[in-house]
Amino acid sequence: MDGAIVQPGAASYDEAEEALSELERRNIPLVLLTPRTRAEIEPVRRKIGHIHPFITESGGGIFFPDGYFNVRIPDAVRNGRYLCISQGRPYAEVCEELDDLAEKCHVGVAGFHHMSAREIAENAGMRPRDAEMARNREYDEPFFFTSADEPAIANFVKSAEESGFRVQRGQPFWHFSAGCDPARAVRTVTKLFRDATRTKLRAVGIGAGLDDAPWLRAMDQAILLPTPGAALDPASGGAQGISLGHAPGPAGWNEAILNIIS
Repeated sequence: MDGAIVQPGAASYDEAEEALSELERRNIPLVLLTPRTRAEIEPVRRKIGHIHPFITESGGGIFFPDGYFNVRIPDAVRNGRYLCISQGRPYAEVCEELDDLAEKCHVGVAGFHHMSAREIAENAGMRPRDAEMARNREYDEPFFFTSADEPAIANFVKSAEESGFRVQRGQPFWHFSAGCDPARAVRTVTKLFRDATRTKLRAVGIGAGLDDAPWLRAMDQAILLPTPGAALDPASGGAQGISLGHAPGPAGWNEAILNIIS
């Protein structure tokens, strides 16, 4: 979703409207995948009229609207208005492990569970309302180091991996989680669609930025949209085997969708 249908800092999806309408007209399911929380994705879904499954917190949770499939969804439990497959470890456990590991490795960390919405907004450059939705987490904990040098950070990352947790560097926040796997999430959703329809549907993925490459490789067809200010060489790095789109953001997503279904 991010960098494709939704451009960071933009409130309009007008450039994606034609493809969104065509997908709806042809009854082609659109599954949204995002590092955002469920609280953050809901306004986007309402805005674009999204009624299909979606994946939150980089594969932490897979959410299915009530009655969406006519088959049983393995490992799904009720979560509000949805049935949910939780791939990620529960948020409370993640936060507890983050704090314990920081103490063990003698580093200082400040996670979202340590901060108010105002403090998150100030550190992330968000509006307070958006920060409150970002703070409503279920699987993955953003954080930053308050005191640590590079060797200490390397030791922290290694210790986390040995405990079954993943530490991912980001800007402005790092991320700490266990089980949040977007590639596994999209494979799970693809299998459910095929089981429910009893057909080998073609799964198409459209992402933005090389961070999306691992889950794009789980698709039958994958397209990587260019990111403003970052060149992508299709013959190098993680883009091998993935087609490159012509334009960034919603306009590029719109073009890619229309080309695929035309």
